Amino acid sequence: MVYFVTASLALMISRFEGGLAFIWAANAFLMAELLTSRTAHWPRAIIACGIASVAATAWFGMGPVAAVPMAIINIVESLIVAALCRWFLADRLVTGSIRPLIVFVVALCAVANIICGLAAAWVASTLLPVKFGQSFVQWYTGHVLGGLTFAPILIMAFQGELRRWLDEASIRNRIEAVLLLTLFAVTTVHVFYWAYYPLLFAPLLPLVLIAFRVGHMGSAAAIILLALIGGSATMAGSGPLTLVAATTGERVQFFQFYLALSFLLCMPVAVELAARKRIFQMLQQSEARYRAMAEYSGDLVLNIGVDGMIQYASPSASEQIGCAPELLIGQAASNLVDPQDRALVVAAHHRALAQPGSVHKVEFRPMVSINAMEWCEMVSRAMIDERGLPSGVVSMIRDMSRHKARQRALQQVAARDSLTGADSRRAFLDKVDREMARVALGARSCLLLIDIDHFKSVNDRYGHGAGDRVLTAFVDRLRQGLHAEDSIGRLGGEEFAILLTDSDVHRSSLTCDRLRALLAEPVIVDASLAIRVTFSAGLVALNDAAERSVIMEAADKALYRAKHSGRNCMRLAA
Repeated sequence: MVYFVTASLALMISRFEGGLAFIWAANAFLMAELLTSRTAHWPRAIIACGIASVAATAWFGMGPVAAVPMAIINIVESLIVAALCRWFLADRLVTGSIRPLIVFVVALCAVANIICGLAAAWVASTLLPVKFGQSFVQWYTGHVLGGLTFAPILIMAFQGELRRWLDEASIRNRIEAVLLLTLFAVTTVHVFYWAYYPLLFAPLLPLVLIAFRVGHMGSAAAIILLALIGGSATMAGSGPLTLVAATTGERVQFFQFYLALSFLLCMPVAVELAARKRIFQMLQQSEARYRAMAEYSGDLVLNIGVDGMIQYASPSASEQIGCAPELLIGQAASNLVDPQDRALVVAAHHRALAQPGSVHKVEFRPMVSINAMEWCEMVSRAMIDERGLPSGVVSMIRDMSRHKARQRALQQVAARDSLTGADSRRAFLDKVDREMARVALGARSCLLLIDIDHFKSVNDRYGHGAGDRVLTAFVDRLRQGLHAEDSIGRLGGEEFAILLTDSDVHRSSLTCDRLRALLAEPVIVDASLAIRVTFSAGLVALNDAAERSVIMEAADKALYRAKHSGRNCMRLAA
C-alpha cells in the first residue's frame, strides 16, 4: 500500500510532459525494505511492490500495456542496489559510515539506474510519443535523486534510529534539535516563498549546523522539511527556481538535484561525526579498562616511546622495582634490565615496532632485584597513530622468578635418573656434546661405556626389587672413584656411561681399574642377601673430528668385545 500510494502520487503530480514521472521515491521505499530485512523476506516484499507498481502504472501512468514491464524494471532497480550493497558490505547498512554510503551511491547511480534507465526509456519511447534520450534523462534523474534523498532516511526509520535517538538524547539536546529545525524551516520558507532574490544557498548554513549538532537524524529531518517546503513551492510556481526559463518538469528536476546535493552535503558529515563519536566512546571505555588494569594490576605496565624512553609507569612500579612511577618517566627502559640481557630487550622493542599487529615476549634479569625477583617477562605490543605508524609500545612486566625456579626444578628432575640418581640419558649426552666442544679447543677426555655383567639373572633370581637396589648401590660405589668434574649417566636398563674429563686413555684405564676394585665387596641387598657385581666396559677417547654417534658406536663395539672376552674386563675402542 505504501509503494502504491507513493508511486500513484508521483505519477499523478509529476508526469508534466506525458512521459515518465519526474519524481520517483517509491523505489527508495523498496530499497530500504530490502536492505533492512533478511533475504528470506525479500520475495514477499518484491511481489507486493511489483503488484503495486503494476496497479499504479495501469491506472495513473502509461497504461496497462506498460504496467508489467515497468514494474519489472522498478523491481530490478531495487534488487540491483540491495544485492550490491549486501555483497560489498556484508549485511552492513548504508547509514553506518562513509564507505557503506559510497557503495550505495555507486550502486544506485552508476549501475542500477543506468541499466534500468535504458530499459525504461526503450519502453516509454516504444509505447508513447516521447524521445528515447529525453525519457532516459527523466527516469535517471527522478529515480537517482529520489533514491539518494529518501532511501537512507527510510533505512534509518526502519532501523529505529529515531526511537534510539529519543532514548539517548537529553532534554537539552531535544530542545536544541527543535530550535535548529525550526530555524531551518523558517529559512527554507523564506527562501522559497518570501525572498525576492534567489537565496538557494541560505538553507545550507543551518543544514550543516544541524549535521554537526544533531547528527544524521537531524540531517534526515531537515532534508524532509526541505523536500516538503521546496518541492511544494516549486510545483506551485513559487520560489527562486521560477527565475529559470524552463518547464515545470525541468524545474522539478533541478530542485531534486538541489535536494540531492543538500543531502550529500550534510549526511556524510553527520555519518562521519557519528562514527567518530562511537570511536571516541570506545576509546573512553578502552582507556577506562586500561587504567583499571594498569593501576590495580600487580604487573608493571610501561608506555615506552619509539626512542625507548618511558612515558608512563603504573603504580606497581614501587612494589615491583622499588622506584616511584614518576621517577621512571623520561628514563630509558633498558636501564631496568641487567646489562647481560639488554640487547635481547632492545631487540624485542624493535620487533614490536616493526610488527605492530603482533605480541612480543622476552625474558630478562632485572638491574635491581627487589623481593627476590630474579627473572622478569616483558610482553610488548606496539601502539599505532592515525596514519597506521607505530607511536610507541605498551609493555607489561611480570615477575617470573617462581616460574623460573619451578622450571629449573623440573629440569633437574628430568636430568636425573629417578632410581639411581645418575644423569638421565638426555642430560648425559648433552654433557658429552659440551665436552666434545672443549676437546675441539685442546682438552683431552674419555668416555667409558659400562654394562653390569649377568644383571638379568639377578632380576630373574632375586626379583626386580633386589635388582633396583643393586643398581642404586652400583652407582653409589662408582661415584666414590670419580672426580667431582666427572659424570655418570644411566643410558638404559643396566647400561651406564661415565664421562672422564681432562683424562687421557691411560689415566682413564687406571680409573676403570679403580672402579672395578670398589666393586670387589658384594652389594648388600638385605640382611640375608649379598650379591657380587662385576661390569664390562668399552673405553674411547673423545675426538673432535668425529660426531657423538660415531664415538658412542666405537665405545659400544669395545664393550661388545669385552663381553665376549669373558666379561669383567675393559677393552679400548679401535
